[in-house]
Amino acid sequence: MYVWPCAVVLAQYLWTHREELRGRKVLELGAGVSLPGVVAARCGADVILSDSADKPLCLQNCRRSCEANGLQDVAVLGLSWGEVSPELLLLPRVHVILGSDLFYDPEDFEDILLTIVCLLRKNPGAQFWTTYQLRSADWSIEALLHRWKLNCVEVPLDQFDADESELAGSTLPGNHSIQMMIISKQEVL
Repeated sequence: MYVWPCAVVLAQYLWTHREELRGRKVLELGAGVSLPGVVAARCGADVILSDSADKPLCLQNCRRSCEANGLQDVAVLGLSWGEVSPELLLLPRVHVILGSDLFYDPEDFEDILLTIVCLLRKNPGAQFWTTYQLRSADWSIEALLHRWKLNCVEVPLDQFDADESELAGSTLPGNHSIQMMIISKQEVL
């Protein structure tokens, strides 16, 4: 099973911040093979894995990852980006939202951020920890972050011993740089 480099970088970040995760409620969006969520659970977090409600095979992959790692108490939930669904509204309080390489298709950026904003408003003090691969200089979420009044702090990969040259190496043309960001709701003064 292939694990995307962004998932590896996010998992590395989680491992180096494992003390912060112990006993915290963590939601992984677009979990896929669930590497970050599995690492968070192994670090002692109470984890919910989610992927598209319209993709039962993705949800099954989440369950298989939990089974393969001996994780019995990880919930798997179908959530679709951009939909304020009962599943989204009924989620328990979360402290950390994870997303590995969610920003790969500009058509989805607004829907992803709508979901993030809903979660951050519902969970004061929560943060969105995300990694993404820069694919085009023309694709940016900066304007959307400003519109949704979100703070963004870039986390240098060398702060947590993630070697981008090993993780993002590719023979494909174009930019393959990986970014790590922590996004939170702007505080009203």
